[in-house]
Amino acid sequence: MGSEGAIEAQVMRKVMWRLLPFLMLCYLMAFIDRTNVGMASLQMNADIGLSSTVFGFGASLFFVAYFLMEVPSNLMLQKVGARYWIARIMISWGLVSTAMSLVWNAESFYVMRFALGIAEAGFFPGIILYLTYWMPPGYRGRTLALFAFAIPVSSFIGSPLSGLLLAMDGIAGLRGWQWLFILEGLPTVMLGVACLKMLTDRPDDASWLDDEEKAWLNSALAATGSSKPLVHGSAWRLAVTPAFWAMVIACSGASAAGSMLSVWQPQLLKSFGLTDLQTGLVNSIPYGIASVAMILWGRNSDRTNERRWHTALPLMLITLGAVGTFVVTGLVPTVMLLTFVLVGAYCFKGPFWSMASTWLSGSTAAAGIAAINATSNLIGGGLMVNAYGFIHEATGSYMLALMPLAGLTLMSAAAVIYVGRTAKKQPVPLRV
Repeated sequence: MGSEGAIEAQVMRKVMWRLLPFLMLCYLMAFIDRTNVGMASLQMNADIGLSSTVFGFGASLFFVAYFLMEVPSNLMLQKVGARYWIARIMISWGLVSTAMSLVWNAESFYVMRFALGIAEAGFFPGIILYLTYWMPPGYRGRTLALFAFAIPVSSFIGSPLSGLLLAMDGIAGLRGWQWLFILEGLPTVMLGVACLKMLTDRPDDASWLDDEEKAWLNSALAATGSSKPLVHGSAWRLAVTPAFWAMVIACSGASAAGSMLSVWQPQLLKSFGLTDLQTGLVNSIPYGIASVAMILWGRNSDRTNERRWHTALPLMLITLGAVGTFVVTGLVPTVMLLTFVLVGAYCFKGPFWSMASTWLSGSTAAAGIAAINATSNLIGGGLMVNAYGFIHEATGSYMLALMPLAGLTLMSAAAVIYVGRTAKKQPVPLRV
């Protein structure tokens, strides 16, 4: 069937088009359902009596449940296969997200946010693991950036959409925030059912690849080059491996930036006197810019075969943006600096997860990817989202509440630079 380069291009084109658009759509809904609480808070907090501290604590419970269930979920995916397990995850979190429309006080809000974390746990690391079954190392930077592209796009689309849904206030006797949860939760259930048809567990199971294409892909996946894992052996050794904790600290900074702004940015922007719809539209601007930047950054990381600085520099940009919001005034410069924060948070993802997947041995990949994501979400999402609410309630300042983020991302960048020096050069990437 022609040259090696021709079959490579043919196979990877098929794999990319078969898996990525659908997985990106699924992840788009994951982040809409996870973060729409930020837009819902514009009405919901007053309706059910949530203070900043109570709302921050309730929002953070998602990450606590996520932390507890993430590793077990990824191990189950490895055992039963991505097709069934990802379908289960999506159907359950779609139902819980829809049921968020029923919360009536702080306690019910706590329960439902915790339940949402349990339901969604394992989705992101499960997809990262799943993509390693299909993407040779040289394709992972751009692939993971394309997949993670759904995160900022979810807010770019979801913020104006949520603003419009809030305007449905009063229809059929429901508040706008209730319509928001219902109409953004039910499509996820339908996508979960579609997973059963769209996903294939492994290349050998793919009816849409012929035997020669399967053979090439399996060979490319087995060719790991000269890189040596930094974390190997039993999954239980993760907790005593310095490289693992360096990856956790690195990921925590980006996780904190994305989580804090998804929950609190709508309220920060509305404090400038915007309406709900205007808040949704302005809130989407940083996410739109971050969407484009992360694709270009991920492709450049693959093209140059460089991961360490492509991971560290975005973390430094988060620090710059967070500190900058404290020293500027006005809506326009604030939006510009929040854009720096979100560009950094999302440009980080492709290079980091590509790098991390090569630092983990095959025996620890499932547990390792899940443990890194879960622990960093607990620190970055659970702790930092809580801290933001506490500082804001104590000081009245949305900007001062971002200062812990600046310190964390500096530590994250230092962790990447340090541990990256101990890793061998990554394998030469395959070319598209």
